[in-house]
Amino acid sequence: MRIMILPAILLSALTIASCQTPSTQNTRMSEEKIPEGTKTDTATFATGCFWCTEAIFQELKGVLKVTSGYSGGTVPHPSYEEVCSGNTGHAECLQVIYDPQQITFDELLEVFWESHDPTSLNRQGNDVGTQYRSAIFYHNAEQKEEAEKYKTRLNKSGAYSNPIVTEITPFSKFYAAENYHQDYYRLHGSQPYCTFVIRPKLEKFEKVFKDKLKKAEN
Repeated sequence: MRIMILPAILLSALTIASCQTPSTQNTRMSEEKIPEGTKTDTATFATGCFWCTEAIFQELKGVLKVTSGYSGGTVPHPSYEEVCSGNTGHAECLQVIYDPQQITFDELLEVFWESHDPTSLNRQGNDVGTQYRSAIFYHNAEQKEEAEKYKTRLNKSGAYSNPIVTEITPFSKFYAAENYHQDYYRLHGSQPYCTFVIRPKLEKFEKVFKDKLKKAEN
């Protein structure tokens, strides 16, 4: 999580509810129903703590399902505790099922770059370790090409003061995280971590990408 200047009592609450401390509350995994006959594609992104960016990708028009999980490592069916150890090679990530007729992979990449710090190696805020690395796990040659071109273009543009360290690597296997991680912001929006860390990021995102939000359709 990102440390903020807050009263001690709130900092204490944030520490208890940080991404590195799993909730003891069991919740149902989000299972969005995809309309029959819908053509879909898949993107897999690692952006640090999946609680924060899951809430962002869920709001995009054309995104049909978002699942928090683990990818990029060697240990099969890892637990959250195993991934947090940093010894599995896995990164916390999101698997996004989307309708390419409504949103393109290039548009998803734009959200990916904007939703975290891609110049921070193996770290996002106070979450440190290879499990919090920035990564794009491409599913085909087209995704690889688009991701590499976008990364090169961003580096040349000077959009960031430091070089982008995002790993672009082939997708191999995705393991869904435990149920209590799924739909975290939707289910626990009033918790301190959601209120003081996730919500500000989400509100900033909504202002920048307001034309791409599902709520814009209403």
